[in-house]
Amino acid sequence: MGASDLLLIGLVMVFGLCGVLVPGVPGSWLVWAAVLWWALKEPQAVSWWVLVGTTGVLFLSQVVRWQLPPRRLRAGGATPRMAVYAGVGALLGFFLLPVLGAFPGFVGGAYLHERLRLGRHREAVAAVRRVMRAGGTSVFIELFTCLLITGAWLGATLWG
Repeated sequence: MGASDLLLIGLVMVFGLCGVLVPGVPGSWLVWAAVLWWALKEPQAVSWWVLVGTTGVLFLSQVVRWQLPPRRLRAGGATPRMAVYAGVGALLGFFLLPVLGAFPGFVGGAYLHERLRLGRHREAVAAVRRVMRAGGTSVFIELFTCLLITGAWLGATLWG
C-alpha cells in the first residue's frame, strides 16, 4: 500500500474524529469505514484482526451510548468552541498519558474553556458538570472509541 493511500485513510480518520464533535456527522462510522478501506486495500491477517477488533469496540460503544440519556448539549450550555477545547484535550491526553489520559484531557479541555469564559473556578466546574450530564459523557465515549480505533490502525500500520 502506498503512502498516498495511507495518507488518505489517515485524513478520513481525522475527519471522523472531528465529526464526533459536530452534531449530525457520523464520525465513528467514518473512522470505521477508513479501517475497512485499509483492510480491503491491504488484505493481511493484521489488517483483518484490526477490522474485527474495531468493529467489536464500535458495537460495544454504541450499546453503551444507547443506555445513556439522549444528548442535550445545547441545553447544557455546550458550545462548538468548548467541543474543540475538549476534543484537543482528549487527543493530547490520549497520547501524552497513553489511552487513559483521554478522559482527564477531555474534561480538562472543557474546564479550560469554561474557566477562560467565566473566569472563576466554581462556575467553571459547575458548567463542566452540567455539560457532562447533558450529553458530554456520550460524546466522550464516542470520541474515545474513535481514538482507540485510530490508535489501533496507527499501531498496526507503523509496526505491522
